[in-house]
Amino acid sequence: MRKLHSIGILGGTFDPVHFGHLRAALEIQEQLRFNDMRLIPNKQPPHRDMPLASAIDRIEMLKLALIGTSFKIDSREMERNTPSYTVDTLMTLRDENPTASLCLIVALDAFLKLPTWHEWEKIIQLANIVVVPRSGWTMPTVGLMADFLVKHSLADPEHLCSFTAGKIVQQKTTALDISATQIRALIQTGHSPRFLLPNNVIEYINDKALYDPARSKS
Repeated sequence: MRKLHSIGILGGTFDPVHFGHLRAALEIQEQLRFNDMRLIPNKQPPHRDMPLASAIDRIEMLKLALIGTSFKIDSREMERNTPSYTVDTLMTLRDENPTASLCLIVALDAFLKLPTWHEWEKIIQLANIVVVPRSGWTMPTVGLMADFLVKHSLADPEHLCSFTAGKIVQQKTTALDISATQIRALIQTGHSPRFLLPNNVIEYINDKALYDPARSKS
């Protein structure tokens, strides 16, 4: 099968970006051999509270974290004044890359909640989906998402980039039990988040006092 130009897409608030994001993106890019890996920060996430750090600060942290990598920051959601719906992002990416294999990376817990996403059924028409296992969550065997998997699953991930859209694969990555919530809580209680995210990002957070409780109340 002919391999298409492939673009890996990892969205999130990145509040802050950490090694869980970065390691998963690296491993999936290497395993599936994407030509391009894009990290797309949300401006107005539809399913969670607004990020504590500003859009500018979250992009600056991403820039620092990605120094020395081939990853790209795609800021299109930051430039919209509407909720950061994945389907809208994929539509613009598809318009720009009509023949590319677009591959949306989602953790298993997010995948199971896909039917709550805005116009979720269009997502598989615009991109492939790479599902990353997550501790405590299992793939469904009955119900809507089980049927969705049966319809779209691709047995061999090696062939994913031969399809522009419409396929689902599962891809394991090194399990790093790190969350941005955990990192913010450590900082807010005076503990060090070292070894959970890049040192230059920690320095930026400290310089800006991004998650200082006193600052968040002001």
